Amino acid sequence: MIAEPLSTPDIDDIEYPVDMPPSAEEIMLGKYLFFDPQLSGNHTISCATCHNPDNGFGDGLKLSAGHDGKPLTRHTPPLYNLAWSSSLFWDGRASSLEHQVLMPIYNPSEMNLSEKVLLKRIAKSQFYQSKFKQVYQQTNITPHLISQALAAFMRNIITNNSPFDEYLAGAENALSPQAKNGLALFEGKAKCIECHDGANFTDDSFHSLGIAFEDKGRANVIKDNSLAYRFKTPTLRNITLTAPYMHDGSLPDLESVMTFYNDGGSGPNKEFVT
Repeated sequence: MIAEPLSTPDIDDIEYPVDMPPSAEEIMLGKYLFFDPQLSGNHTISCATCHNPDNGFGDGLKLSAGHDGKPLTRHTPPLYNLAWSSSLFWDGRASSLEHQVLMPIYNPSEMNLSEKVLLKRIAKSQFYQSKFKQVYQQTNITPHLISQALAAFMRNIITNNSPFDEYLAGAENALSPQAKNGLALFEGKAKCIECHDGANFTDDSFHSLGIAFEDKGRANVIKDNSLAYRFKTPTLRNITLTAPYMHDGSLPDLESVMTFYNDGGSGPNKEFVT
């Protein structure tokens, strides 16, 4: 696979489910739901608990805690620029945001709320009754409408116009000399661009870095053992906000990540060598 050139995200390229962008009211409804702990079984966890804007829409933890306080099995990924993603979760088991958003809510290890109770809670809320009627002109609130609203908000979490984007647009001084040297390495000798390419610095594909020994990642979804231990390439957008790194949160900082790659990865399950 040939890497795509680095570029800047273009909101005109977003493919919306109904071929038109959501209204401001729909995005705001999704935001209300995203921050609402009513969407968890014990009323204490919202989507924003693990995807906190102050932590780059992650939580800064190696492994997040589920509804019962027990650690989950994978590191919380950031939510930046998912509008352009063709697969969601570390193992790619969801193909759209509408498909993805309800899965953590229903998951008994995560937010632990059944569809039946979710609909009951939303139906009892005069606030949500009013907002859903305003946005969708419907009084019957369905899981589809809830997922549509949440996806509208998450699709709107976009980071662009960074110093790198300004540099691509012609502002030579937007990057420091050190950053320019790093970019040359990124695109050249270090070969980072082979996986972290395009406008979001990700090929949206799955790779094994040798970190996983038990979690088979993509193979659990596809049921193909040739894809064992492979996980989705994360975006590098706002990467300084989203430590720790890797699907298991095992690398605490960017210096550790650089050392890891410079050493050629680790373990028997890696697919690349230096």
